[in-house]
Amino acid sequence: MTIAWNAFTPWSALLGGALIGVAAALLILFNGRIAGISGILGGLLRPLRGDIGWRAAFIGGLLAAPVVYSLFATLPPVSVAAGDGALVLAGLLVGVGTRYGSGCTSGHGVCGLSRLSWRSLAATAVFMGAGFATVFVTRHLLSF
Repeated sequence: MTIAWNAFTPWSALLGGALIGVAAALLILFNGRIAGISGILGGLLRPLRGDIGWRAAFIGGLLAAPVVYSLFATLPPVSVAAGDGALVLAGLLVGVGTRYGSGCTSGHGVCGLSRLSWRSLAATAVFMGAGFATVFVTRHLLSF
């Protein structure tokens, strides 16, 4: 394994991680909610009264962030090595997984681990292990 030093961006990654952490901390501090994207989006699909505004603002911020970023810097090129069918299937599998796991990588991996939740540690280990196994099988055994 080698590092592509020309694509190694530790400062922007550090800043991005810090912004995610600050956003998650502010959401739990001021709203008492965990910044789990699947739960936030799921709450918009079956909204409760008085619970729509902050969820819509959060998702709107996620969608607006790249637009704002593009005003100051060039967005990196997006390259996806999969077809539309594979992307739809992957999205459905992730959605099913977040329901079975009672949360997603942001809810468990960012917020749960920072709260020292054993359940989130187990969920994050399963997420990561499944990702590692999927990459190994598709790239090395099936040669996709």
